[in-house]
Amino acid sequence: MIRSIVYATDLGIYAPYVLQHALALARSFKASLYVVHAVEPMGLYAQSVLKTYLDEHELEELQHNGLNSVMKHLKERVLAGFREEIDDLSNDIKLIKAVHVRQGDPPSVILDEVRQLGADLLVLGSHSHGTNLSVPLGRTASRLVQLCEVPVYLVPMLQHRTHSGSSKLPN
Repeated sequence: MIRSIVYATDLGIYAPYVLQHALALARSFKASLYVVHAVEPMGLYAQSVLKTYLDEHELEELQHNGLNSVMKHLKERVLAGFREEIDDLSNDIKLIKAVHVRQGDPPSVILDEVRQLGADLLVLGSHSHGTNLSVPLGRTASRLVQLCEVPVYLVPMLQHRTHSGSSKLPN
């Protein structure tokens, strides 16, 4: 029985397409839907650039206050985007019980959220907006399919692959 679904999103251009699948599943199963977005930590290069302009205290304060502000703003933008995407007359927005925005390695964050929420199903897209679509699965999707302890509903980005009417497997 599916009572709780986690929809993992990168907020990319394909997110509304995957969201529609997550909402349809939540409607069908009368399940609660939780949205998870992982923000990757700042890279070493960006940190080193900031260190040249800020002292240690300023850098810590910027990272703490700035990150909290960005995370809160992201959460609000995710909800606002979903409201725009979902028809105003629809009750689908009520299916979304919470939006969680966390910093960390995306597969680790998503797996942790699935465990914490006691989810019965994970929904995600096969690729993010920045990946090579000739590769069968993106990095995050591949790791989640391998490591997730609950069923994974993977939405393929087939409409963006070039082929002549038939599916071709790579050589």
